[in-house]
Amino acid sequence: MLPSFLRLAAAACLCLAFAGCTSTASGNNTVMAGAPANATDSLVQPAAFAPSEEGQSRLAKPYFISFRARNAESYGHTFVVFGRLDASGHVPYDSRGVLVPSMTEIAGLHPASTSVVPYMLGHFVPVPSETGASDGDSEKAYLLAEWTIPLTAAQYNEIVPYIHKLQARSPVWNALTYNCSAFVADVARHMGYKTPSPLHLPRDFINDMRKMNT
Repeated sequence: MLPSFLRLAAAACLCLAFAGCTSTASGNNTVMAGAPANATDSLVQPAAFAPSEEGQSRLAKPYFISFRARNAESYGHTFVVFGRLDASGHVPYDSRGVLVPSMTEIAGLHPASTSVVPYMLGHFVPVPSETGASDGDSEKAYLLAEWTIPLTAAQYNEIVPYIHKLQARSPVWNALTYNCSAFVADVARHMGYKTPSPLHLPRDFINDMRKMNT
């Protein structure tokens, strides 16, 4: 019989195939799904802006929310991006394919560490979380799936406070009970959308949610 610590490690590796966010990163187009925001240039800091009158006359729905899944070394990460569209009605990226920080904000649930240990433990018990941008969320190159919905100023003003409240009351992450997809599902259901199981892989979760509602 395997020693208890080996059985625990094997179980953790098995759980990694099902749900939540990964904890390691290496290679091309793979990033740490749960890495908290840091000083990296590619990370989008919360814009925390309110809709203004400027530019609203040109677009009936000048704001947006985007439900997204991005690549990672194992099964990826699910999160939301929201903010103001550019003058052409598109999600704003710069020339490098990185979201424009002054026009966008990112929210997503992930363990509050870059260490592998909390991610492994998070498949058994809740671990402390963060709810902002993680490494790679802002970069178009890592996208696996997205569903972007234009919003009026009134719709935007309604959903953003809810997201901020959800961030404030989501202190823990657990792969099986409340993971990154469950966090995104709460946002989508608040907007009246149907959602699949949060145990789906992030790419499947976003694609299935889009199909369920369109």
